[in-house]
Order: sequence, then C-alpha cells, then structure tokens
Amino acid sequence: MAIERIDVDVTSPGRNFVTAVVTTSDGVVGLGDATLNGRELAVASYLRDHVAPTLLGRDESQIESIWQYLYRSPYWRRGPVTMAAVAAIDMALWDIAAKKAGVPLYKLLGGASRTGLLSYAHASGTTIERLNEAIHGYVEQGFQAVRIQAGVPGLDQIYGVHDSAPGGKYEYEPAGRTAAGAPLRPTEETWDTRAYLRHLPTVFAGVREEFGPELRLLHDGHHRMSPIEAARLAKDIEPYDPFWLEDCTPGEDQSVLRLVRQHSVTPLAIGEVFNSVHDYQTLITERLIDYVRSSSTHAGGITGLRQIMAFAAVYGIRSGFHGPTDVSPVGMAANLHLGLAIHNFGIQEYMPHSETTLSVFRTSYRFEDGLLHPGETPGLGVDLDREAAAAHEYVPAYLPVNRLRDGSVHDW
Repeated sequence: MAIERIDVDVTSPGRNFVTAVVTTSDGVVGLGDATLNGRELAVASYLRDHVAPTLLGRDESQIESIWQYLYRSPYWRRGPVTMAAVAAIDMALWDIAAKKAGVPLYKLLGGASRTGLLSYAHASGTTIERLNEAIHGYVEQGFQAVRIQAGVPGLDQIYGVHDSAPGGKYEYEPAGRTAAGAPLRPTEETWDTRAYLRHLPTVFAGVREEFGPELRLLHDGHHRMSPIEAARLAKDIEPYDPFWLEDCTPGEDQSVLRLVRQHSVTPLAIGEVFNSVHDYQTLITERLIDYVRSSSTHAGGITGLRQIMAFAAVYGIRSGFHGPTDVSPVGMAANLHLGLAIHNFGIQEYMPHSETTLSVFRTSYRFEDGLLHPGETPGLGVDLDREAAAAHEYVPAYLPVNRLRDGSVHDW
C-alpha cells in the first residue's frame, strides 16, 4: 500500500488548529497535529507545498525511514515550523499503522507501562483567594496536581492568569483576536520581575496552608527570569515542596541551569519550545533538568519525542509533556499513547479542550481520578469531522508580548 493523498486542514473551532490528513491507497486515514500557535499558516504551507508532494506513492508503513527523510534530507533542519510539519506526518503514519493492526497506538509502542497518566490542571487567580477557589474546583474533579499561577500586586493582566468560573473551569485562549478590519497586533503586557519574586513565595505559602502537603504544586516561570533570579526563586519556594519550577529562565543557553542547580534542589522542567533531542543535549547529560516539557506536536511527532525520552531515560529524567489547548486533541492523544508506553513517564499537562473544539475533534481518551488514559480505540483514537471543521474559518491570532515598565521587550 502507499500514501495516496495528503490534505492539510486549517480550522478555528474556538482557536486555530492545523491537521494533516493522510489517506492510503486502501482507504485508511491517519491524522497528525501541526498546530503552531501564531504561525499556523507557515506550517500549513510547509506541509502543503513542500512536504506532501514528496511523499505521495511512498509506503506508509516505513515510519522511521520517512521521519529520517523529512528530517535529514532538507538542507534547512529543525526549527518549530519544520518540526511541526514532520510531527504531523509522523503522527498520521503511526495512526494508520495502529488502525491497520486494529489496536490502540500504545500497544505498538511497547504496550502499557502503567494503568493511567498522572495529570495536572491549570489553576490561576488574580488573588490568592481566587486561586484557591480554582484549586478547590480541580481537586473536586479528581486532580492530584495543579499548576498555580497568580496575579502580582501592581501588575495588570499577566499571561496565564485568569479568574476561573465556579468549579475551576474557564475558557482559555491567550492568543488575542481583533475585530474585523482592525489592525492585528499582539496584546502587550507589563512585567516587573522584582515584584513577582517578592510575591510568589507568599502564593505557595497560601496554597499550602489551604491544601496541606499532599497536593502536588507546579509553577511556570515562563522564561521571565535571569539565571540568578531563577536561582533565588527556586530556593525561596523550596520550603513549600514544589513538584517543579518550569521554564525559570530562557532555554537557549543551557549552561545557565548550572547556576540554578547550585542554589536549589527544586525540581526543574523545561523544553516546551524545544524541537529536537539536540536541544536537550547539555540539559540531559549534565542532569540540569528533571522533566522534559516537549510535546509530540512540536518535537517531530511520536518518533521525535520518543528519541528524546529514550535519551532522557539513560539519565533518570522523566516526561512532563506539553499539553495546552493549542496542541490539538490529535497531538494530545499522541502524547498520551507515548506516555502510557514509556518507562520514564512523569506527569502530563491537561487543559481540556472546549466543547466547540471537541465537536470537531472526536476523542476517545478519558480522565478519571486524576489519571488520563488514551482509550482502546484503534489508532490515536481521534476522529476529525472535516465538514464541521470547514465551518470554522481560520482567524489570525497572536500570543501576547511582554514589556518591562520602561517599555523594553522582555521574555515571556
């Protein structure tokens, strides 16, 4: 059999998604997620114009060979656009292989290593009191771990901080959209690192006082700190037993994590913006992190992410796969199948998609008692209603920009 057709669907059921739809000559269809928030059309073009034409007629069962072909053959390697495109094809081919075998994908990846995947929710609030309300909602839903983000006194809107509706649920779309005809520019937020560093330990203290020692608490620094600032924060929150501190400083210079390690034993997670195993080389070999934050969607698919986790396993480093709502249900399912199979799984980020999104992407994965499971449907276990998807046209949207009080652009 062979790859007969590759379609690229761009849809916006509440937010933008890019999906590769691969069809074989015997009529089996596989799906792959190629969503890159704020750069969706770049990946769609890369897939449609540069990848798909080179794959028609190829044996769809040669997953490893095709991955190497897409990764090694172009002169320009890696990067988020390229690796998201590679990821989409890779996921779709694994989806097809498992459907043809009549088994859920995790069984082709070695079978289940656990009964379910520990997952964490996103709890946030403009005040500690509102944050605690959100956490209570998630605990009632069965979550055993939550990421805590809170407002900082003196600052207005902060990326990742919203007051949720009762029950700990809220619609989350950080990419801004403007009215028709208006100029489209990213929202600009103001940031003050010193105020944040003073306030965050009080947030951890308030949450621990409310919920006790058992609830796992995570926090995302979102690249906003310098190395010495990150070291200070990691040390300051140690008494509150954080599960991890994520993206405490930009990851381009991996050597700076040595400084954070010297000052603190707070576990570190990094990598959601990384695209390949090469991005992790120093971090893994020097054990400068504890959790890998990449997703299948942005790190070359199941094949690419499995490379990273095999390398990480040698050094005792576990997974913490990126699972926001700008990874589509297809990409989320890929994370879950791989997470269930690998030995060095750690935790899975879980932001449930909106009802509108799930009316387009029909899923079979489930959440029970704080654990996720990919389900037993053959393949990835996600169906795309292409007619419904076509009714939701692409809407340009961009993630916000961060500036310091003096107006200079800052990492976010």
